[in-house]
Amino acid sequence: MSVYFVVQEKVTDEDGMAAYNKAAGATFAGVRGKPIIVDNEVQSIEGEWHGARLVVLEFEDEAAFREWYDSPAYQEAVQLRFAASDSRAVLAKGLG
Repeated sequence: MSVYFVVQEKVTDEDGMAAYNKAAGATFAGVRGKPIIVDNEVQSIEGEWHGARLVVLEFEDEAAFREWYDSPAYQEAVQLRFAASDSRAVLAKGLG
């Protein structure tokens, strides 16, 4: 079953986020997943939204997500995101 890594971000350092995007992109080689949404200007329709950036990554299953997220390469890259934004993230199961 597919899983989705959903990140809601308030970017506080554009240069730092650019460095994260570059570093994180390099960690995707050979990964059983793909980005499906990367939007820096989401529009809030209901309720109060946190920041203006939304990222949704789709993975084949939780094992594929964990293989990527827990990898030393991504754990090094994610520190750049933590420093450049106030983020909230969840892992959600797809339908089916």
